[in-house]
Amino acid sequence: MNKGHAVDNQLGATLRAWRDRLSPKAVGLPVDRARRSPGLRREELAELAGLSVDYLVRLEQGRAVSPSEQIVVSLARALRLSQDERDHLHRLAGFRPPQDQRVVHDIPPSMRRLLALLDSTPVAVFAADWQLVWWNPRWAALFGDPTRIGTEERNLVRLRFPVASDRGRLTSWPVIPVNAEAADRALVADLRRAAARFPDDPRVTELVAGRVAGNPRFAAFWADAAVGRHAEDRKTIRHPDIGEVNVDCDVLTDGDTDLKVVAYTAVPGSEDESRLESAGIISPPRSDA
Repeated sequence: MNKGHAVDNQLGATLRAWRDRLSPKAVGLPVDRARRSPGLRREELAELAGLSVDYLVRLEQGRAVSPSEQIVVSLARALRLSQDERDHLHRLAGFRPPQDQRVVHDIPPSMRRLLALLDSTPVAVFAADWQLVWWNPRWAALFGDPTRIGTEERNLVRLRFPVASDRGRLTSWPVIPVNAEAADRALVADLRRAAARFPDDPRVTELVAGRVAGNPRFAAFWADAAVGRHAEDRKTIRHPDIGEVNVDCDVLTDGDTDLKVVAYTAVPGSEDESRLESAGIISPPRSDA
């Protein structure tokens, strides 16, 4: 193998690195003392992926450079790759990453454990299409109880870009971003990203089509074709019992599911922090709000 070929062999080098890091124990194989490295042997990975050892050797050495998509999928599964790594492997092999079929609404157990540790602050979880899927009592106290409206209406895009057919409001009282246009543009850019990742999800398709047809402001932002993540914002909430409270909104997105953990905090020691604390201990939100 010449030097130039070795430098260009990103696919083979990546496969070798991922094979070396995967322990036999992680895939249910016995661990023996005769191993020269902690990772899988070529024959072990080949068996797990359903390939010949010779073909895997040629892939790693750069003598086979065009594996089929089926082989790439098998290798990704055998190597226990994360979604980002799986997508990277597809690109190295010359394929588009596989698209997920539907937006995820189920919260993984590990995320639920994390959310339980955040019970002292208003927190909610939104799906990739900004559908509200979970909230804690402090979130409901600050924004209003979401159960007063139908499940389909609990969507931030519907709130920010209503159309004539919308029947409810996600929040019971005004929530005003410091920079409404920037916040809304970021929301639309994030939704475009979700639409690209979940092209076969009818809920996302319907949500976008309905806003484009029925909300000129959304249609204008959508036409900009911006793509990105909605990460943070600052808002003023006009609460009927505690008055105006200024909060920072931070969005933490899970890379595997695109679920968004949205947390609201105030500057420590500020009057806003005191009001935010009051919102968590006042009586339940008014059902007629």
